[in-house]
Amino acid sequence: MFDPLTDLVDLKGKVVIVTGGNAGIGYATVRHLARAGAKVYLAARNEERASNAIAKLREDGFTLGNGDVMWLKLDLSDPRDAKKAAEEFLSKEQRLDILVNNAALLRAPYEKTKDGVTTMVTVNYISHFVFTRTLLPRLEDTAREPNSDVRIVNLTSAAYKLVPSTISFKSVEDFNVAFSSSLLPGFARYAHSKLMNLLWTKELQRRISAAESPAPITVIALHPGGVDTFSQNWPCPRLSSWLVRLAIADPERGAYTSVFAAASKRIAENKEEYNGVYLESKPTGRITKVGKLAASEELAAQLWETTEAFLASIGL
Repeated sequence: MFDPLTDLVDLKGKVVIVTGGNAGIGYATVRHLARAGAKVYLAARNEERASNAIAKLREDGFTLGNGDVMWLKLDLSDPRDAKKAAEEFLSKEQRLDILVNNAALLRAPYEKTKDGVTTMVTVNYISHFVFTRTLLPRLEDTAREPNSDVRIVNLTSAAYKLVPSTISFKSVEDFNVAFSSSLLPGFARYAHSKLMNLLWTKELQRRISAAESPAPITVIALHPGGVDTFSQNWPCPRLSSWLVRLAIADPERGAYTSVFAAASKRIAENKEEYNGVYLESKPTGRITKVGKLAASEELAAQLWETTEAFLASIGL
């Protein structure tokens, strides 16, 4: 029953960042939030693709004062670059109302970056952790303004349920599990990174709420559901898209849960109910109980502490 044309708060005067906003769910999320009046920073690595996406939006009437969209260079392959991108944003804007951490790798070969962590975990989790941590003071300042509604939205996946219960995050090497005995090791590594995002979301909300002077920020994780972000690359793309979308959503609808989490009126009216929750897409924005592994406060704290120790070791 969710309709982004009628069920979003008024975002005029609000500032938003969407990572991975140049295509797929991210692009559709940018479009929905800009339509509601927000000034949206489309955070992406490739300038040409970002510029093409923004040009398309501006052709559709998204301009300054009417859902303006602009590029923020964000390379998640190195957490140092993620920090630089956040600092670049902070030099431009005095407020941040909504952060949507959408970008992710679904597939990547098993390889480690120069810092000794796999590319999948670096892009899907660690760089977003750094990006958010750097932006958090601005989010907190905005949240302390009268009538604020500040939200951090992290996209995860129901695939987290496939991660074995023996997993731990006691050391950085626990970030680099290869899952070589799995039938689909690449997908298992993706699920692992998405479990990290879900645990991080819950720990971030806990820490924000437990602060001495807590800022009213709502942190939400979500699974967007099955979304067709790939059929345009298949042979006969028109036919392929038509067939695929008989089974799963197009990006416009596939972004509904992200947009619900970012700006729905329902959350604005029931903020405490949504603190630290996990949402799924059927129906849009359904609060869903997580499994035992994702609900573990001990595991979430362990992940946080190991992440912080790793970042300190590389000078961040």
